[in-house]
Amino acid sequence: MAQKRAFNEGRRHFKKSKKQKTDTTVSAGSNEDVLLKDIRSMLQDLNIEKVEDVVIEPNEVELSISKLSSTGDGLAEKDGQIYVVPFTAPGDIVKAKVYKHTPEESYALADFLEVVKPSDHRTVKPECPYFSQCSGCQFQHLPYTFQLAHKRSVVEKAFRNFSGLSDSLLPTVGDTVGSPLQYGYLSWDAVPPIGFMKKGTRRTMDIEDCPIGTQAVRDGMKRERERVNKNIDTYQRGATLLLRESTTRSKDDGNTQDAKTCITDHKATSTEYVDDFRLDNPAGSFFQNNNSILPVVTSYIRDNILGEGQPPKYMIDAYCGSGFFTITLSTMFERSIGIDISSQSIDFASKNAKLNNLPDTAVKFIAGDANALFASVDKKLFPPDETAIVIDPPRKGCDEGFISQLIDFGPSRICYVSCNVHTQARDIGWLVGGLGERSGMYTIESLRGFDFFPQTSHVEGVAVLSRKVQQYDVEPDANVEPVS
Repeated sequence: MAQKRAFNEGRRHFKKSKKQKTDTTVSAGSNEDVLLKDIRSMLQDLNIEKVEDVVIEPNEVELSISKLSSTGDGLAEKDGQIYVVPFTAPGDIVKAKVYKHTPEESYALADFLEVVKPSDHRTVKPECPYFSQCSGCQFQHLPYTFQLAHKRSVVEKAFRNFSGLSDSLLPTVGDTVGSPLQYGYLSWDAVPPIGFMKKGTRRTMDIEDCPIGTQAVRDGMKRERERVNKNIDTYQRGATLLLRESTTRSKDDGNTQDAKTCITDHKATSTEYVDDFRLDNPAGSFFQNNNSILPVVTSYIRDNILGEGQPPKYMIDAYCGSGFFTITLSTMFERSIGIDISSQSIDFASKNAKLNNLPDTAVKFIAGDANALFASVDKKLFPPDETAIVIDPPRKGCDEGFISQLIDFGPSRICYVSCNVHTQARDIGWLVGGLGERSGMYTIESLRGFDFFPQTSHVEGVAVLSRKVQQYDVEPDANVEPVS
């Protein structure tokens, strides 16, 4: 759930020495791949053929932005080339400076310089003075309703371009669920001293404050700046500062009170409360970074994971981490198991189960590679017909081996949560359409985005799938009476 710029985070992705060979391989579902698909689609819509002998010098150019890419960058066409410009809006006329041209794909990357004529969509004044320089946010100049609508289109395009499924197999994408907080939500950050990467460079900006951070994180940043300034000589090789919000809960006269602090030691333990469940986590490891939206997500999953008819009794949580989904959904199932490759995460997950008074007979955690997940699962304890699986993989998604195992296991229902809707679309395409010799076994019941990171181009995808009714491989003999 990274909140940095989606694609054009810096020129370092493109500058190569003359002696260095250029690797032109683009990983499927990566930000580069997503942007290229948007560029090619725009060229096709405009009936523009690629002309590889065009040369665009690194100079200033005036552009009319026509749309936003899925990476959050503005796209403009000029003289048969597509220009990619961050921090813009459809309808903007802007000045930009080209710094990289890729003639074989007919596009150029450019730095945003200034607005010549603002778009009608540019109605919001950014709350951060570093916006359009810092790489953290992309959309502070756009109203929140526009951001949510754009992110819905990102999910739609992801499944259209990456799932390999026909439109008839894709559901209507629901409206993107907004974050209760649009600023002051980010509960974790790791920043180079003393700031963030400057847009288009490898240089660090000296940033005094970050308005998307929670108040505890913002206060922690100020303290860390002062500490680093006093000891600047000790950072000869630089350092990365951890800022993690943690919650201490107390009760006074029956009223619950939460005190927020900022942890800067990555070996320390942070604590958060979601749906009144206490969740401890290593401060330096991954945990969801927008606590305000987490109860909204868990409520949505509870409302959809059981489905109609006979509900599943058991749950398997793949990529469980410190047990967030296993624990917050545990009351819905007779038995749940969480699996993660990190033994440290499993230790914390097991501790979290005890902190929340969940018995071992109801919730269990084991360390194991998700790619060999089902070797660890006893089908007598988790019969596929009565089991739901929650998947929350890293950005790269699941590999073919895992999807093959999942199809072979055949759980009755799947909830796939993803920080990369493009690899999510690819994986769900395999589950629905088949993979290799394995036939697709699932239909997509619901699909929508959740806005974990307002003001950025990122959108989280949540999809719920149900297993198809099994068909006979051979039609039953019509002359044989069924056994009642």
